[in-house]
Amino acid sequence: MGKRSLTAAFVKNAKDTGRYYDNQNTGLHLYVRKGGSKSWIQRVRLNGKNIDISLGSASKVTLVDARFTALENSKLISLGIDPRYQKEKPSKIPTFEQMAHEALSIKEQELKNPKHIAQWHSTFATFVFPVLGNMPVDIITVDDVHRTLEKAWGRTNETAQRTRGRIEFVFNHAITKGYASHPNPAVWKGNLEHLLPKPSKVQKPQKMPALKLSDAQRWWQELKQRDGIGVYALKILVLTAARSGEVRGMHWDEIELYDAPSADTPDAVGLWTIPAERMKAGKEHTVPITQAMRDILEALPHKEELVFPSSRGGMLSDMTLSALMKRIHSSDGTG
Repeated sequence: MGKRSLTAAFVKNAKDTGRYYDNQNTGLHLYVRKGGSKSWIQRVRLNGKNIDISLGSASKVTLVDARFTALENSKLISLGIDPRYQKEKPSKIPTFEQMAHEALSIKEQELKNPKHIAQWHSTFATFVFPVLGNMPVDIITVDDVHRTLEKAWGRTNETAQRTRGRIEFVFNHAITKGYASHPNPAVWKGNLEHLLPKPSKVQKPQKMPALKLSDAQRWWQELKQRDGIGVYALKILVLTAARSGEVRGMHWDEIELYDAPSADTPDAVGLWTIPAERMKAGKEHTVPITQAMRDILEALPHKEELVFPSSRGGMLSDMTLSALMKRIHSSDGTG
């Protein structure tokens, strides 16, 4: 049938089998089948092929609504988007805090340690919800995420990095559910990396005072007589031969303790997994936890994300360990 400007009356009374095109240049037409059933079809060309898109029954969808939908579809097609696979946006968009609680309910099924779950909730409550909490997830931009992280980035960099990753996790959940669109505003590569300094450049490590091998046993005995968070950190550093920044940035959710040693690692009672972003080589690294290390870890409070937080909050300063080394050197005559 030729194109004509359809009317509501024509749609209601049409009985002859056939396709009746609307003169709107969108491919919209009324399809009357044998038996009298009527439906709206939009015939369009996409990627070199003709496709028919069903817009619903003519008994339920009015001519005005069919024209509107056809026009919206034509706009998508002009952008190379297939309307048949375009997700319908939810009518009610949740706030970031609502989305975070929903995403965390899933994440909690992966986290075995209740303390790790508490750390996720703590970082959101402390750093994120005051800024993003009441904002609908579909309007949050990279500038909003930057504003959330920038104050903590240089002061508590390790915690801020983890917070960024957790924000990214929530947005991935929101995008999958159709509440937000790509790109994820919390992604680091090609996004926040242009607004925040590289983590490796914010907190520069300082060299430790050297210790002669002949003095090691006496030095260790002196260290065992001391107390404090810096002492515990220095003990772990010695027992693992890890870098200062790796120990000072240690998080509780990087640590897994075993009920008993395994056959493969009979001397290990746990495992410390250092993520790639905290390793100089950029690769994830695992360190077996010995009983001596476990005794130290179990003596520490689990009040924060960091295993060795400073008294003022955030990661322990490298200067704290350096100063402790110097004091021991001076007191036992090895300096």
